[in-house]
Amino acid sequence: MSATALPPIVDAATWQHRLDTLRAREKAVTRELDAVAAERRRLPMVRMPDYTLEGEEGPVRLADVFDGASQLIVYNHMWFPGETWQCGGCTGFTAQFTRLEVLAGYDARFVVVTQGPIDEALAYRERVGNTMTWYSTANSPFGADVGAPPGGGFAVNVFLRDGDAVYRTWHTNGRGTEQLSYTFALIDLLPYGRREEWQDSPEGWPQGPTYGGWASSQDIAALYGAGT
Repeated sequence: MSATALPPIVDAATWQHRLDTLRAREKAVTRELDAVAAERRRLPMVRMPDYTLEGEEGPVRLADVFDGASQLIVYNHMWFPGETWQCGGCTGFTAQFTRLEVLAGYDARFVVVTQGPIDEALAYRERVGNTMTWYSTANSPFGADVGAPPGGGFAVNVFLRDGDAVYRTWHTNGRGTEQLSYTFALIDLLPYGRREEWQDSPEGWPQGPTYGGWASSQDIAALYGAGT
């Protein structure tokens, strides 16, 4: 027998009944998420200054970061000056997004912005195999103005462009970014979940320190990038 705790074993009818009961709650959550999204679409917006960021080809106006689209999602990647390996959480999170062309069908784009100098940021992107377009705010107050100051945390911001005018429409950080991650969605389907000590799990379930199962930046680089 397994030394690891296991869910109780029941007949198929009992299992189906429990699943149906859970499904009612899952559907309620889905309806609530639909309602939240509807409220998000009704948020007001704030006009942004005409920031200049640094891209692969040099300085670029914030309005031009949209690359012709009218909507823009920005992930503000944490950055620690002088460090070879940047935030593992940010590195792992952005590593998920490899096929973003689908957003063009919705008149949108998704990019990474970081406080690191653009040459260092691009070198790090290659090291870890990230495929998103990166920009630097090292010489701009943009990051600080959208909740990701130098030495600060990560954030997700959404912007809407009307001609050359850019507006901020939404922001989140912390666990608010989990809804954008497919890895957590998949892991949360598993019987043992994330195996982190803060989670509500049955007695005897394998659990360890928070973040214990997360891939490090070095792990991501070994899987997808140059790794040096």
